[in-house]
Amino acid sequence: MPHRLFERHQKTLQSALEAIRARTYWSAYPEVPSGKIYGETARDAGLAAFETRLKNRKFPIDQPNTGKFIGGEVSPFGMKLGVTYPQVDLDELLAAAQQAMEAWSKSDVETRAGIALEILDQLNKRSFEIANAVMHTTGQGFMMAFQAGGPHAQDRGLEAVAYAYQELSRIPATANWQKQVSKTDVIRLQKSYRIVPRGVAVVIGCSTFPTWNSYPGFFASLMIGSAVVVKPHPGAILPLAITVEVAREVLRDNGFDPNLVTLAADTHGKPITKKLVAHDEVKIIDYTGSSAFGEWIESHAPQAVVFTEKAGVNSVIIDSVDDLKAMAANLAFTLSLYSGQMCTTSQNIFIPRGGIDVGNEHKSFEDAAWAIVDEMNALLSDSKRAAEILGAIQNEETLKRIDEAANEAEEAATVLRPSQWVLNEQFPKARTRSPLVIKVAAGQKKLYMREMFGPISYIIATDDTPQSIELASKSAKELGAITWAAYSTNPQTTAAIEEAALEAAVPLSINLTGPIYVNQAAAFSDYHVSGCNPAGNATLTDSAFVTPRFKVMQVRTALPQQVDQAARSTEAAAAASA
Repeated sequence: MPHRLFERHQKTLQSALEAIRARTYWSAYPEVPSGKIYGETARDAGLAAFETRLKNRKFPIDQPNTGKFIGGEVSPFGMKLGVTYPQVDLDELLAAAQQAMEAWSKSDVETRAGIALEILDQLNKRSFEIANAVMHTTGQGFMMAFQAGGPHAQDRGLEAVAYAYQELSRIPATANWQKQVSKTDVIRLQKSYRIVPRGVAVVIGCSTFPTWNSYPGFFASLMIGSAVVVKPHPGAILPLAITVEVAREVLRDNGFDPNLVTLAADTHGKPITKKLVAHDEVKIIDYTGSSAFGEWIESHAPQAVVFTEKAGVNSVIIDSVDDLKAMAANLAFTLSLYSGQMCTTSQNIFIPRGGIDVGNEHKSFEDAAWAIVDEMNALLSDSKRAAEILGAIQNEETLKRIDEAANEAEEAATVLRPSQWVLNEQFPKARTRSPLVIKVAAGQKKLYMREMFGPISYIIATDDTPQSIELASKSAKELGAITWAAYSTNPQTTAAIEEAALEAAVPLSINLTGPIYVNQAAAFSDYHVSGCNPAGNATLTDSAFVTPRFKVMQVRTALPQQVDQAARSTEAAAAASA
């Protein structure tokens, strides 16, 4: 009989399977933080649950630990969280994970799917608590933290469950096999097939999107039968600690060892990631973070299959538009959202120095560049709105990077818009900075041909659109890119940009205006990261994200040989007469 949780959530799974095949819009978890959807008391209850975490200090997880508690998270909005987490001994933790995996890996795919779907359902019910945790570890504004940290992340987790279920369901448990070897004899075998996970999986979370980037690998590995060790970024532990807590509760309630899911927290001063990923027991690694450390993992964890989302330089190519104001408004929001701290945020904007066509008019380079800056100024003119859009800077290194870029521009380029401190009335100590916009010439590659993470954008004057395409392609191939945006009213130019994007393996968005932005990615429809340029080797989410995590083992049992006695007698008689 199917597991009771599989039956409870089967409709959701079926809808997810249909969505990944059709690639149309669908979401299982409502993105609007409305009391009519989540309950009139859900917002207040979620905030209270978050605040209780801060008061109780010690985060309770009954997993193997050293007896000590560690932590040091500081909210980008200006307060120390003060929450501490169990310190772990990696050998002991991984041994417990390996033991817990024995029964889990032998369970059927429906059981695992049912439990994974229940975990997602329980996470959704705690979206407000998780939103506050995401907000105060990443610096995202509340609305973004709720959506990206809650329902959107849960959709990405569900997407991974659907892909894993699809791939695992294609493999039959048993088969009766027979082969005719002569006119009289048939070989008969009973074959059985079993999914065998590669081993213990590790998910390495990032500081800016701890749930959205972690849930795909987390649920993909859980679905194929692996135990999962969650290693959060030391600055953003709480959202993933809550995730681990929920998963362990569901596993325990359904008769499985909760050590299938464990938390490996550390601090900036005493990191454990290098030792963890190189451990012999670790066979699957999901990583989101800087390119340098991602490359280190790829070269120092040969015992594991490694899935990476690293970093890159995202480009915008502007050739011609119908509505300059609509394009500029779209880009202004793109560059401002969460202070540019998204892996999909555009950094380099290429515009021909001779200008662009706007409808039946021709506008200069300066007109196009200042249109973007003017729309950004208008968007951020109200400090309350600006604070919600910009959020806060997660890492102080990003603040230093902004100032360094501004100093460089004063010497060698032109600052079109300085980065300014923005007051957050609710959180006066918040690290909130508006975007820095710099104008450079195409030849000043040392300034823009590098990743400058954060609210830093370069508007680059090129000879023409072909040079814009050439430079965007070069940066994507050498530095990686996760998104491109392009604006052109010329079909031939659009086709040329599309071909260049395909060659550079960068997802492309063309002529976006209105409330849809290049730095947004929709679960069940958009493939996030191509996996074919230096920005990362894996796609969220596709079949290739699942299948390398497991192998199929088979057992063949011989059945009694089938013999056609009548045919054998006829053959014998014919031989005798001959």
